[in-house]
Amino acid sequence: MPDSEETLWFNKHLLPHSEKLKAWLLSRFPDQRDVEDIVQESYKRTLAAHDKRPLRSPKSFLFTIARNYAINASKQADTRGEKLLAKIPESDVLDDKADVFEAVATKQEQEILEEAVQALPKRCREIFNLRTVEGLSQQQIAERLDLSVNTVYAQLSIGFHKCAEFVERFQRRGTP
Repeated sequence: MPDSEETLWFNKHLLPHSEKLKAWLLSRFPDQRDVEDIVQESYKRTLAAHDKRPLRSPKSFLFTIARNYAINASKQADTRGEKLLAKIPESDVLDDKADVFEAVATKQEQEILEEAVQALPKRCREIFNLRTVEGLSQQQIAERLDLSVNTVYAQLSIGFHKCAEFVERFQRRGTP
């Protein structure tokens, strides 16, 4: 028995995004336990919408439906849904030209790292930025700031350690 038109459309336009959608949901809604349910409901709603009229961007529509459904589920379970919503720009979700998961993940990772660096003490942040942004060696940093190389090394070690802790806390709780 040949596949129905709906099955072919599903296999071509939705199914290839299954793993990325799950990963995206888990990265944005870490407290959400029913990711599989959200994905299935998103498939169902996307197929229903496609039955009414052809979708120009099925992937974007799928991710948007999943995002909205996850937010609603989060709101019902906990009021943190609104905080998560504020961190996920709708324009990133609707951009079908770029890989949605990677675009949103990259932007969020950059924001988290920026927050982590901003949380460092002033001198530590300055040394950290000279090393990571400007690419200066520890010796060059020491000379520029009139510090010992050991001090630069210690401050970099503290900076990397504190940034790693910050990111880890964010991943565990969903907030810094």
